[in-house]
Amino acid sequence: MDPLVIIFLTSGLFLGWALGANDAANVFGTAVGTKMVKFRTAAIICSVFVILGALISGAGASHTLGKLGAITALPGAFMTALAAAVAVFSMTKSGLPVSTSQAIVGAIIGWNIFSNNPTDSATLIKILTTWVLCPVLSAIVAVILLKTLKIIGKRVKLHMIMADAYTRIGLIFAGAFGAYSLGANNIANVVGVFIPAKPFPDIVAGSFVFSSTQQLFLMGGLAIAVGVFTYSKGVMMTVGGNLGRLSPTAAFVAVMAHSIVLFLFASRGLEAWLAGNGLPTIPLVPVSSSQAVVGAIVGISILQGTTGIRWMVLGKIIAGWVATPFVAGIICFIGLFFLQNVFGLAVL
Repeated sequence: MDPLVIIFLTSGLFLGWALGANDAANVFGTAVGTKMVKFRTAAIICSVFVILGALISGAGASHTLGKLGAITALPGAFMTALAAAVAVFSMTKSGLPVSTSQAIVGAIIGWNIFSNNPTDSATLIKILTTWVLCPVLSAIVAVILLKTLKIIGKRVKLHMIMADAYTRIGLIFAGAFGAYSLGANNIANVVGVFIPAKPFPDIVAGSFVFSSTQQLFLMGGLAIAVGVFTYSKGVMMTVGGNLGRLSPTAAFVAVMAHSIVLFLFASRGLEAWLAGNGLPTIPLVPVSSSQAVVGAIVGISILQGTTGIRWMVLGKIIAGWVATPFVAGIICFIGLFFLQNVFGLAVL
């Protein structure tokens, strides 16, 4: 294998690490923040299921991202992923749960501008629409789930110790589902720009084929797992305790709402079922897990009374969402200029 291929892929691995460091908070932040699940337990479960989600269900959202900009040159893909990773990492250092989806979209648009390639407006509008729809839908799902659980709780009387045990199990289940959904939906952000370049040959053993895309998904999933273990605890505490005061039950609801929304935007099976029954389909788009979990927390807080929301923290998070695609796009454009004109690499 050409060593240059590995060098170019390092930016995707860095982006995967940054995603794990940042977005694991959206999966287990509420559980760890409410001290219902230990950080080490959360990190292990998150790592295993995010890799499974990437390998089993990662292809759907990657297809849509490819329509926004197909980068066939590895140096160009390298700089696009690096720009997104730097933008995400800078926000992560500030303890803010930013959107990796917004970072990679901003970086791809930066590449399109540099290469004079038109950005597919239909795909961009679809993605931008999901950025608004995602937190709203997550808030609605969270409110429905919380009200449902309250009704069930009134009818089923549980001892406090038993209720605590069930909540803890529920948080672990929700976290596992959330990690799977994160891997399925957001692996496109990590390695999607490398797919058109096909950096690896397919591995064939009899009837078993391990494609270049699946190899990229595995590498990206492992990078996310490393990010979870090494740098995610700070952002977990921001999401879990600083944005709003959540009970353990509300924490479970927040993670489940986040996970359901991510899964809806990544499931090819659901899309096929809806289309087969003549129903409107949900676009397979890499949405922001940060937006999903923050939307859920805000929905719960509004249901319980808006005094529980820390508006200054929410304002900083939203500011980070707005700034991220612009920062990533600018970094990508400048980086591509240097790669092409200073280092003489073909980025197009």
